[in-house]
Amino acid sequence: MAISTAKVAESYRKLIDIRTAIGSIILGQDELISGLLIAAMTNNHALIEGLPGLAKSLAVSTFAATIESNFTRIQFTPDLLPADLTGTQIFDPRDTQFHIRKGPIFSNVILADEINRAPAKVHSALLEAMEESSVTIGGDTLELPEPFLVLATQNPIEHEATYRLPEAQLDRFMLKIVVKYPEMEDERSMLDQRLSQSRVLPKPVINASELRVIQDATSQISIDPKIRDYILRLVRASRSIGEVEESDVSRWIEYGASPRASIFFVEGTQALALLNSREYVLPEDVKQIAKPILRHRLVLTYQAEAEGITTDDVIDQLLEHVLIS
Repeated sequence: MAISTAKVAESYRKLIDIRTAIGSIILGQDELISGLLIAAMTNNHALIEGLPGLAKSLAVSTFAATIESNFTRIQFTPDLLPADLTGTQIFDPRDTQFHIRKGPIFSNVILADEINRAPAKVHSALLEAMEESSVTIGGDTLELPEPFLVLATQNPIEHEATYRLPEAQLDRFMLKIVVKYPEMEDERSMLDQRLSQSRVLPKPVINASELRVIQDATSQISIDPKIRDYILRLVRASRSIGEVEESDVSRWIEYGASPRASIFFVEGTQALALLNSREYVLPEDVKQIAKPILRHRLVLTYQAEAEGITTDDVIDQLLEHVLIS
């Protein structure tokens, strides 16, 4: 069933209101803001990587403030335990019974700050929550609230007291958003904003039920079978088969993207189309979202690392070799 123009227009208007509210606080980070919106529109999770001081955490808290929902910031540290995240059973001597005390994971929007500082057991608990939208405490499985978004941050340059996220967990994140330094004009605006002390968190623009309406509209965006095939060929090409099998790209890739990448590609392009007030997906949407979808799913060879080849370089080559038919 095709989505109506009126529904696209209404959802687009609300998305613009959210973008404007975030943009009044977060200056010069359009790609980051778009990534947060795409994650919310598809009810998926995003990993945000960037150097210190680039407003990663502020962007997430500002985004959460635009949605009338529960928001929790969890500071990940090496001494964090799974129970600190999910909750635990508490014994009540008054009735001699164990009662479940829910942890901070039971929120709509979770900021997992410096996620790579937590040990593997905590990653495992978070993995279940992200994949199953549920948490197991003392043998009881509890459903997490809807919507449920995990927006995690990590610093790419610090390695002391950090735990590398396994590929299995990275694959659960729809997007990996790389935050770069702002342009000079945007940085000047930040200084002016700070000196004027005019920065305040925005008020909620939509509530959780309205967000679900936007998510429903996103899923109804039309995507042509040729574009679906293009996505599949692009993902399969990352596994060193098909169009790029005999090219130089294959020698740079040790392991390619999983089928989950294809699903996220479809959902992400639908979100991009709606963000541009369109009822249909274009090939340009696939190219625009390719790096955030694929950059954390490709495992490069030692040869690529020795030559200074990055995952973004490989994705550029894939987009150049794989063409829409």
